[in-house]
Amino acid sequence: MKISPSRPALSPLLAIGLGILAVSTASIFIRYAQAEAPSLVIAAYRLSIASLALVPVAIARRKGELGSLRKQEIGLALFSGMFLALHFATWITSLEYTSVASSVVFVTTTPLWVALLAPFILKEPIGRQVIYGMGLALIGGIVVGVSDSCAWQAGRLMCPAWRDFFAGQAFLGDLLALVGAVAASFYVIIGRRLRARVSLVSYVTLVYGMAAVVLVALMLLAGHSPFGYPAQVYLWFVLLALVPQLLGHSTFNWALGYLSAAYVSITLLGEPIGSTLLAYLLLGEVPTTFKVFGAILILAGIYLASLSEVAKTSRSNLHAESADA
Repeated sequence: MKISPSRPALSPLLAIGLGILAVSTASIFIRYAQAEAPSLVIAAYRLSIASLALVPVAIARRKGELGSLRKQEIGLALFSGMFLALHFATWITSLEYTSVASSVVFVTTTPLWVALLAPFILKEPIGRQVIYGMGLALIGGIVVGVSDSCAWQAGRLMCPAWRDFFAGQAFLGDLLALVGAVAASFYVIIGRRLRARVSLVSYVTLVYGMAAVVLVALMLLAGHSPFGYPAQVYLWFVLLALVPQLLGHSTFNWALGYLSAAYVSITLLGEPIGSTLLAYLLLGEVPTTFKVFGAILILAGIYLASLSEVAKTSRSNLHAESADA
């Protein structure tokens, strides 16, 4: 089934702006919930509530489309859901070990991985601009990682031994966030392929549903109970499902039907800014100058790498329009 990308009811750029505001709240809600609940429980509830909210809508509006989907489309959607589950399991857990600023900066390296994986999945070569961007982001990642374990004292940088550095909590948190970014890149690439021919409601129902199943299974395998938490924690679960998930993630998935994966990925760069600002205002987490510098390098590297992908997509669209004229 082909979904036409022409004349959306809402400007994709405006929608993405609203989506950024929505997803920026996720790390704050997660931090509040982590005071009482394990990370896998938080992730499982987030996707389960979102999925349950979507099922009645999908049955009422897209029952026919869901029944007509090909096995390949259903398989890709479920595969995407598995990557989404891995993304949330690792990223939410990372917030137990590192700061909101570091975690969100690392997890939003997704566009970089989209560009890196494109030659293997989409058969698109890596340009020189992408390589430069990757190098810049790598330097920034090292700076942020060092800033989480080292401190500037008496005019010199004081760091733990290498063995202690790699065993540190902040390093583990940064690494988990990075794994979450790689998983999210597969989720974005698959979404771009499917959203051209599958409606938003059908796509997110399948993807979120699969992610919920995987996360509930991981939660139970880890020995966690979904019950027995304070009422306020369940409020954070509901807010996570409604605001950053249904409003934020679904907005990005909707935009993938009209914009390239690279372009949508670039817009994710707004999340670290929003999340860091909220963490400062609500959690009292003040990022160090060293960390801010590293974050700027990462975001600049991602932006530089993604620009070439956007230009490539724009040229492809222009050629397609010329051929149709």
